[in-house]
Amino acid sequence: MSSILIAEDEPRIASFVEKGLRGAGFACTTVGDGVAARDQALSGHFDLLVLDIGLPGMDGFGVLSELRGSGSRLPVIVLTARDSITDTVAGLEGGADDYMAKPFRFEELLARVRRRLADSSGEVTVLRHGSLSLDVRTRQATVDGVVVDLSAREYVLAETFLRHPGQVLSREQLLSRVWGYDFDPGSNVVDVYVRYLRRKIGADRIATVRGMGYRLV
Repeated sequence: MSSILIAEDEPRIASFVEKGLRGAGFACTTVGDGVAARDQALSGHFDLLVLDIGLPGMDGFGVLSELRGSGSRLPVIVLTARDSITDTVAGLEGGADDYMAKPFRFEELLARVRRRLADSSGEVTVLRHGSLSLDVRTRQATVDGVVVDLSAREYVLAETFLRHPGQVLSREQLLSRVWGYDFDPGSNVVDVYVRYLRRKIGADRIATVRGMGYRLV
């Protein structure tokens, strides 16, 4: 299990990101200031850092500078409200591996986290099950050799199934892993998106397990 350090001083955003990443299967630690972010990032205990720029004590640019100055190659995704070209260039030239502006969509952050972890670990980036495949770098799905267009939610749902082939996934698990936060337990959003996905990859690929959830077959 990959460990992610989240450096964010806004409690609501920090909680949202941590909850979503935990739901996607990552171990997370959250800190709220730059000095703690620097110290934890240099501890060697983490595989990736999600870094806000506007941190108290030491801003994100300072954290980046000290990390790269120490020789650390820890992957860093900057997540900040500062979205000017100047700030983006400063972040990337300062050693960030990726740069996302707030407000953001969780599924995009999750995709970028997985890509950076794959880049740094040599992880296989094409998921396959039978004639269904998903390239997690290009976010391209292929069914029987034909490229299929998936929406952002459909893509993350397909990826979740492909990472757990044959495993029964409950609606609650899918809500947590795909949407990253709690929905009304009475919501039928999972069933709706499973239906959408079946239309695109084949109805017989996702089985309904009555009273339990769904599984990729």
